[in-house]
Amino acid sequence: MRITVLFFGVLKDVAGAAEDHADVAQGTQLGALFDHYAGRFPRIEEMRASILLARNRQFCPASTELREGDEVAFMPPVSGGAPTGRNEVADEAGHWFALTRDPIDARALSARLLRGEAGAVVTFEGVVRNNSRGRRTLYLTYDCYEPMALDAIVEIGREIAGSHQIDRIAVVHRLGRLEIGETSVAIVVTAPHRKPAFDAALEGINRLKRRVPIWKKEYFADGETWVEGEWDESVLRGR
Repeated sequence: MRITVLFFGVLKDVAGAAEDHADVAQGTQLGALFDHYAGRFPRIEEMRASILLARNRQFCPASTELREGDEVAFMPPVSGGAPTGRNEVADEAGHWFALTRDPIDARALSARLLRGEAGAVVTFEGVVRNNSRGRRTLYLTYDCYEPMALDAIVEIGREIAGSHQIDRIAVVHRLGRLEIGETSVAIVVTAPHRKPAFDAALEGINRLKRRVPIWKKEYFADGETWVEGEWDESVLRGR
């Protein structure tokens, strides 16, 4: 069987490519495929405990049996990165979720969501700063498993909308290269009252940074590095 294997974040550097193809026997399990690459690349073996596996855009345990044509992803802890410029979902409730390589306009997001029922608009923007741990940052890049990331963003946004007394929510994450001062992620929440709006925006960014497969790489005057993050416990339980 022919399997497509995708590498993200630091694993892309370790494997020397973003994608590979493997021929495996019928009945091969996901864990055995991972073991194959861990044997080829010692760094992957060293990171085994923190790498999650996905099959066809769904997190899966190592015991999952592979099928012809499967797309498998090896994903290090997230640190939260479309040829067409944007992937987006706008639902019937007025919520809006997107991945984009274009600059994020938070004011336009607010205007898109706002309607007469809202008495509060809360906007969170994550921006690129010029330093990290004492090193001068030149710019960042964001790598992303786009289909799975957008699904995760939509799921998080709708869960938050259902558990807080808000009107609408928008979540947009930028991909590719970002310069100092540019917005990497924006969460906008409209609500009848301010507290639910603040609570929803805070929960949104906290969950996004631990559950969505987006990885950040920092470029400095003296080198570059992938930013180490960690998976949410709810994701790890499904391994």
